[in-house]
Amino acid sequence: MIIDPSLTPADLAPALEAFWKLSGEKIRLIEKEYDHAKGSPVFTVAGKYTTRGWTEWTQGFEFGSALLQFDATRDDWFLDFGRKNTVEKMAPHVSHFGVHDHGFNNVSTYGNLLRLMNEGVLPEDEWQRNFYELALKISGASQARRWARTADGGGYIYSFNGPQSLFVDTIRSCRALVVSALLGHQYMDEGDKEISLLGRFIEHARATARYSVFYGEGRDRYDLWGRTAHECVFNTNDGQFRCPNAQQGFSGFTTWTRGLAWAMVGFAEELELLATLDDATLAPFGGREDITAVFLKAARATCDFYLENSAADGIPYWDTGAPNLHRLGDDYLEKPADPDNDWEPVDSSAAAIAAQGLLRLGRYLGEEGTTYWQAGLTVVRSLFREPYLSTDPTHQVLLLHSIYHEPNGWDHVPEGSKVANGESSMWGDYHAREVALYLSRIIGGGRYYAFFGCTGKSIRGQGDQVARK
Repeated sequence: MIIDPSLTPADLAPALEAFWKLSGEKIRLIEKEYDHAKGSPVFTVAGKYTTRGWTEWTQGFEFGSALLQFDATRDDWFLDFGRKNTVEKMAPHVSHFGVHDHGFNNVSTYGNLLRLMNEGVLPEDEWQRNFYELALKISGASQARRWARTADGGGYIYSFNGPQSLFVDTIRSCRALVVSALLGHQYMDEGDKEISLLGRFIEHARATARYSVFYGEGRDRYDLWGRTAHECVFNTNDGQFRCPNAQQGFSGFTTWTRGLAWAMVGFAEELELLATLDDATLAPFGGREDITAVFLKAARATCDFYLENSAADGIPYWDTGAPNLHRLGDDYLEKPADPDNDWEPVDSSAAAIAAQGLLRLGRYLGEEGTTYWQAGLTVVRSLFREPYLSTDPTHQVLLLHSIYHEPNGWDHVPEGSKVANGESSMWGDYHAREVALYLSRIIGGGRYYAFFGCTGKSIRGQGDQVARK
């Protein structure tokens, strides 16, 4: 990746203004045209959202997008749409014991509504507050129930594949666990045993850092600094780690870039969270120094790997070990990504997620993090213009060239193309809006945007104002 060292958030202000206008148009178009009787919108085919009956993990992104749009524009239509649908449609996601996706669905909806109330954007209302808090508390407890033990004494939130399966992307979805804990929820298990939700999150993060992230320390022949495995498989009889695997990547020995991106932003934003907690809170789980070291190593490594393995403009291909990348030429990473190539898809949704990870880690590290910060800005600049930003008024698409499941062949290949391209995803569009809101607040000098704002916490020592211009 070629990083622009001179780029500033203010330089992106015109692009952000155009982005929010286009974003609002897309949300209204989906509301007008999409038939929810088909299920949650997941990804697009020929510019129109369709569904995919795997798990209903994207509905929160749809309604959460409207709430982010309201946050950025103060247009009440988006608040009403997001809030109404959260109340009417999101309850099944709160108590869904069959998935690990609680942070995606529920923090994006109930969490954003509660955060806006905490920030004074929404008027204080006791019953609404209680409603949002209760949903978030139960969501975190539902997620915590999916627990498997590892042989080293730790454990992890297991994926929808079953107790043997640790997914790298769950590190970001574990926001639900954290929020529930910070809201003071007591998670009770058999025999009225109380289990610490914060402790369970920290154990999951340790497992993700240990097993899902590689550090060039010789675990296998493909062990590189910052490489990630989408899935780690364990023997459920004794908790022993067995092997890396992939669901949506090419293999367990290559790096699916969206999984990499989830780890980047997950560890970076949890580092921000740790700074808001006192030493006594962290002491039972290993203490601040030890926990921070684990999180920071994983965040640095994954961000470094992204910078090393993305194209010149900061956009990655869908997997860094995709089998036909070599056909793009030895210098394919030295040029901007090519969504129209004949061999392997790019994934703009991975870039949208990764950009926020780079920005948050860069801000967290201060001057030491300048490279990450500038890289994040560079990625956003690439995303918020053609060929990635969709300006076709008939398309529900916001961010073009997103990939869902290349191995399963789920993504649409347009006529005349040899690989999937030109389509969008609900998670890609949501995270584009999330990083846009992050930068909009940086530019405007508003409150620092963090997921744990729904708990009333802010970045320590900075009050409500952003730390970096």
